[in-house]
Amino acid sequence: MARDRKDPPGPDENRQCWETPLHERVRLSHEDQNQDEALLETFPASDPVSPFVPARAP
Repeated sequence: MARDRKDPPGPDENRQCWETPLHERVRLSHEDQNQDEALLETFPASDPVSPFVPARAP
């Protein structure tokens, strides 16, 4: 099952994942690219863009 990073953790799930500044930049860049792609796929429509943001790997 795919989960969004905004989903609350499960009762037996630990989400204390620390990432390095490099990993954070790579993740943010990837999220930006996904949002840009989602925007291009929905243009010219009036629906708001809502790209899926996967949860971090444990």
